[in-house]
Amino acid sequence: MTRFTCGCMSPQEERLHDKIEGKEDKFRKTHERVFRMVEKFDGTKPRIDIERALYFTKSMEKTEGEMLCLRWAKAMYNIAENMTVYVQDDQLILGRGGYDGGRYGILYPELDGDFLDIAVKELPNRKTSPASITPEDAKRVIEEIAPYWKGKTFHEKLNASLPEDVHKLTYDDPEGLLSRYIVNETASFRSSIQWVHDYEKVLKRGFNDIKREAQEKLAVLDPLDPQDTMEKKPFLDAIVIICDAIVLWAKRHATLARECAAKEQNPVRKAELLRMADNAERVPGEPARDFWEACQSMWFVAMFSRLEQKTGTTISNGRMDQYFAPFYTKDLEEGSIDELKAMELLECLWVNMAEFIDMYISPTGGAFNEGYAHWEAVTVGGQTREGYDATNELTHLILKSKREFPLHYPDLAARIHSCAPDSYLWDVAETIKDGSGFPKLINDEEVVPLYVSKGATFAEAYDYAVSGCSEARMPNRDTYTSGGAYINFVAALEMALRNGKMKKYGDIQLGLETGDPLGFACWEDLWEAYKAQHIHFLRAAFIQQYNIINIRRETFAQPMGSAIHDLCMEHCMDLHQQNRIPGGINLGYFEYIGLGTVVDSLAAMKKLVFEDKKLTMKQILDAMEANFVGYEDVEALLRSAPCFGNNDPYADSIGKAIDELSVKYANKYNASLGIHNDVRYVPFTSHVPFGKVSCATPNGRREYTPLSDGSSASHGADVNGPSAVLLSNYYTKNYGMRDRAARLLNIKFTPKCVEGEQGTEKLVSFMRTICDLKLWHAQFNVVNRDTLIAAKKDPQKYRNLIVRIAGYSAYFVDLSPDLQDDLIARTEHDAL
Repeated sequence: MTRFTCGCMSPQEERLHDKIEGKEDKFRKTHERVFRMVEKFDGTKPRIDIERALYFTKSMEKTEGEMLCLRWAKAMYNIAENMTVYVQDDQLILGRGGYDGGRYGILYPELDGDFLDIAVKELPNRKTSPASITPEDAKRVIEEIAPYWKGKTFHEKLNASLPEDVHKLTYDDPEGLLSRYIVNETASFRSSIQWVHDYEKVLKRGFNDIKREAQEKLAVLDPLDPQDTMEKKPFLDAIVIICDAIVLWAKRHATLARECAAKEQNPVRKAELLRMADNAERVPGEPARDFWEACQSMWFVAMFSRLEQKTGTTISNGRMDQYFAPFYTKDLEEGSIDELKAMELLECLWVNMAEFIDMYISPTGGAFNEGYAHWEAVTVGGQTREGYDATNELTHLILKSKREFPLHYPDLAARIHSCAPDSYLWDVAETIKDGSGFPKLINDEEVVPLYVSKGATFAEAYDYAVSGCSEARMPNRDTYTSGGAYINFVAALEMALRNGKMKKYGDIQLGLETGDPLGFACWEDLWEAYKAQHIHFLRAAFIQQYNIINIRRETFAQPMGSAIHDLCMEHCMDLHQQNRIPGGINLGYFEYIGLGTVVDSLAAMKKLVFEDKKLTMKQILDAMEANFVGYEDVEALLRSAPCFGNNDPYADSIGKAIDELSVKYANKYNASLGIHNDVRYVPFTSHVPFGKVSCATPNGRREYTPLSDGSSASHGADVNGPSAVLLSNYYTKNYGMRDRAARLLNIKFTPKCVEGEQGTEKLVSFMRTICDLKLWHAQFNVVNRDTLIAAKKDPQKYRNLIVRIAGYSAYFVDLSPDLQDDLIARTEHDAL
């Protein structure tokens, strides 16, 4: 085995080959504890723990008829009181939601109860993100948990609510268990979209003080006021219960840690266990006093949030370098901590995050989130609430940990802005060059003005935290939690070329009848047909969202999340009471899937059929029907047409016009939903299953293969270098309109491209260009194509190869062959 691929390897590739050759990881000596913990579970299949689902269900059975928020709080108290707690070997941070000794997932029957009994039988053997479950636990799910939820889940209510024309674009069966992958709802496989809690509030106040606030509000309610009696009192009662619940849960950990300390023979470990017990006895009930207590308090909140609800993309960790900084600085000054000890505590947090697997039980959810997708973002950098650079010592320590920690947790996000110091961007660039896909970049120059335009103050907007794949949240101001539609606009193009039908679905009339494409006399005829199908899809998505908003408030509650949200406490309202919380900003979205594919296809037909007349429409349709077999000359000609991703005004002008369709529609109809339902280009891994229903396309793409992802170029289409990709993104955005949100941009470099100090300088300059162009997001793979091919061929040797997928990193070998091929096919830039 050669140690050099294309003359240069990333640090990750170097470490990987060292491991293959039996050499010890160079970071092990300074990270001994975390390496021991990781080696116990790394690469193991997750195991489903049913306790959360069991105790949640048993409580909900007893509280029917009460206000939902109060029922939820009582269910959480039942979990806190009865769920097994654990103290793990080597761990310094307590708190997990399932089995000891490995990766685990938990169940949310309020989401999946109508098909949970079927799902638990299929989970161990499914192709994407499988999980084990014991026969005894599976039996309890089938007999004790799932039956209660039949007829009560959000999914069933939504399925029944959709008009027939919307239903057939959404689901492929009457029960709504299978997606058509056209206008795909996502609200039914998560309780909330990505979310960020106000961790700083808990660190400074503690839940006992939040409980005191709720009790004071209870004391002044007017017993004659029906709203106070029927709405505010149950909400505040729920807050009191949830505060008691999380404190009880923490103290149960303290008791167990003391019991373990009493049995421990090693004096060093005994002292650690006693300190851990003291931490859990105090936080999160009381304010944290030092860095260790702050880490423990934060994790109790994050883990209890996982027990409370399934947040899409896992709960965010917020601006960790900001809210931890006072504790870190104080401990450094007092000499009670040093850099290595602080990093060890952080990495104990990372291990806890890595052991919790956010399982998607539904087949659609699993297809969207391959490789045990996770987005428990830790945000670093950015600006203070006053608008000044916010980087500090902890920012750089977290970046250093990311380069040395042996797993793809946590998901690290770096905020960049025009005044970001070179020292920070240099450190970010060095971390990117490491090759494991961290950190992703989020651009203040785009995010902050958009949030201000939607009602935030500058201080609130400056304080946003990355949450989920490429989105962000403003703690205490964001109030919207409903998942939005993923829309396959390649299907809209196909329907424009098949008069409202799709090859995959035969003679079913799914879209509008926009005419026989052989009768299109000019480009304008084709464009009008595509526009009609595009708008038809948007109409379906907005009807979906209208129903989702109205149904969800009857199905979900979030008392702990509400307890630490200023507006919820001020108005005594649960976060899931959609579109009602005064002062809240309701930021939702719908996804455009397949931008590059659609732009390139329309550009090819406009150029080759209607302008240059090198091809006829019939030739293209015949070639597509044959999947280009026997039509390779047509395929080659189509691939030679102008493409998105090359800073080509011809293609990019079409992309901007497409974007304008969505932005204008959102601007016109958002008021009907009472939210900002804005266009995003963030597919996760959905461009793969969406591609599996889409026939061959006029850009030369073969049928049922992946679509272009996010706002990235089509595979192999971006031939003018990475800067041209940035400029195409810039020129396809409608900056003068606000009804838009994140764009996900994947860029792949060879390690040779960014080699040495000169490579770092070029990468820093590239990041500043992203900043100047006001592009929302960018993320990078720095890996050799040969390494990916070798890993696909010999997965055991490359078990630890980490790659960037869609807003998250994952083990390459955990991905489906389709997604592996998709990553291999991405353009590999070897010059900056």
